[in-house]
Amino acid sequence: MNFNNNTYDPEPDENGNYNSPAGWVPNPLDAINNFKFYQNVNRMLSNIKFNFALMDGLNMNFNIGSDWYNQDATAYIPIGSHGAPNGYARAALKNFQRLNADLNINYVTSFGEFIKSTSALGMSAQRDKRHTSILTSDKISPFVETVSGDITGKTDVTGERSIQGLYLQQTFGLWDKLFITGAVRWDQASPFGINSRTQFYPKASVSYLLSDNDFWKNSLGFINTFKIRASYGESGNMSALSDYERFSNYGDVNYVGDLGFVPSTAMGNENVKPERQKETEFGIDFSMFNNRFGGEFSWYNVDVSDLLLQIELAPSTGFSSRYENIGTMNNKGIELSLKGVPVQTKDLSWKVTGTFSKNKNVVNDIPGDQVTLHNTFGIVRAINGYPLGVHYGYYYHRDENGDIWVDDNGLPKRAVDENGTKLKKVIADPNPDYVASLINELSFGKFTFRLQLDQVKGFDVFNFTDRVNSHPSFAGGHYDEDELEGKLPKGYNKAAYNIWERYIEDGSFIKVRELYLGYNFDKGILGISNLNVYISGRNLYSFDNYLGWDPETSTAGQSNGVRGFDFNEVPIPRTLKIGLNATF
Repeated sequence: MNFNNNTYDPEPDENGNYNSPAGWVPNPLDAINNFKFYQNVNRMLSNIKFNFALMDGLNMNFNIGSDWYNQDATAYIPIGSHGAPNGYARAALKNFQRLNADLNINYVTSFGEFIKSTSALGMSAQRDKRHTSILTSDKISPFVETVSGDITGKTDVTGERSIQGLYLQQTFGLWDKLFITGAVRWDQASPFGINSRTQFYPKASVSYLLSDNDFWKNSLGFINTFKIRASYGESGNMSALSDYERFSNYGDVNYVGDLGFVPSTAMGNENVKPERQKETEFGIDFSMFNNRFGGEFSWYNVDVSDLLLQIELAPSTGFSSRYENIGTMNNKGIELSLKGVPVQTKDLSWKVTGTFSKNKNVVNDIPGDQVTLHNTFGIVRAINGYPLGVHYGYYYHRDENGDIWVDDNGLPKRAVDENGTKLKKVIADPNPDYVASLINELSFGKFTFRLQLDQVKGFDVFNFTDRVNSHPSFAGGHYDEDELEGKLPKGYNKAAYNIWERYIEDGSFIKVRELYLGYNFDKGILGISNLNVYISGRNLYSFDNYLGWDPETSTAGQSNGVRGFDFNEVPIPRTLKIGLNATF
């Protein structure tokens, strides 16, 4: 009988050298004990607001804000580590500046006794500048943790973009019951092409306060307010592209001492334009029991045209991806918000807020029925008739009862057709069934307390990290361990490795999103009109059954179409904050 050695000792030998599980990947203990990765962020937010009362009914406010931060990051891997035998060092510096300005002018007047008019004019401007510089070296001197010796990689990138907007809005209130609003908005964003840079968006809404009628007050007085509303509006995602993604960009390269240029992997598209969303919404707002309980309910329908997606390209194009306006999408859903004040006394207040939303989206009009989204190994797709970003891949061969078929050795296999061709289909949906939140706020004397729980239910995650770890190079992950313990038949991991359905997990979670405790001091201390100290935390704990770090993360971040795809992603940070607020 032949036996393969599928174990290794992670501890260092007498010379301090770490063994590798596959001869080329780092030993986890080596990474924990010797690799050094640091990041330091300095950030400053500022805001100034001016309010002017120009004349009776005419007011203006002007707001200027800025967001400045720099991020300094370093990395160090010592000489002799697997994967970096000559050592590795990296130094990266990122600077970001954002300036924004908003101007709003409002004029309120009346026409007779029953008509009230509110006119609004507004402008906004935002300008971003960013600069990133990175130096790397994979040949460093012994015991030197900075970039030294041969600089084997350098990156220096700058970017700028601007977004401007202008709006006009007019509202008429009739008898303080019926409110009619019409508005138009123009937006302009530099990342888009000249022909599509400026977009026009209309909006209209109407609402009626039923509870302000005599018949309501006489028969349903315990319901303090009840309003019905309807609206229609158009909008677009003007910030969907980064600074220069509409271009086919080039970067400099040094080849045998000579300078040159090489194209990026992304093909430009100067005709790309923002998605356009057309939304219709109906809803009600109410409060009752002396405003101790209330809520809002909305039903909406959103039609999205010119769906903007980063799709994969054939290698023959010379590029790997390109942004295109391709297809349409429809979203339908409901939103519910309920608020209550169970306890309200002189010294104690308890407020509860609950929210619930449910959305269903379907993609249509994709040429060729489907496209593959970028950086997902062909897994995430936009397919006609399915939700955006479904996972598409190999799946288990199953029997007539839908159970996974296994051979005499208990091993599964991929589904194939009559010719033996391996089959693919939609195997997962990363869009949740619903999203909900529960917020409790307590005030007792000078103490304030807030707890927010968030729930996302019924969405799938492709745990690509689990697939990588199940490879023999990484000791088979937990699957080989299950084989050794007899939980799985011998050879199961190898047989199921390329069945992508295997790595689909339920990502449902309940997360302790925020916990806050504060104390308000008496007024007048040291001339301070208000003094508050607090401790707070975010993302403190996640209740889930996900095998990875965090089901809420995604490789593509906030990408339009890629969701629920986890490939070596770090979890959303758990943050703790101690603060002091003072007003003089």
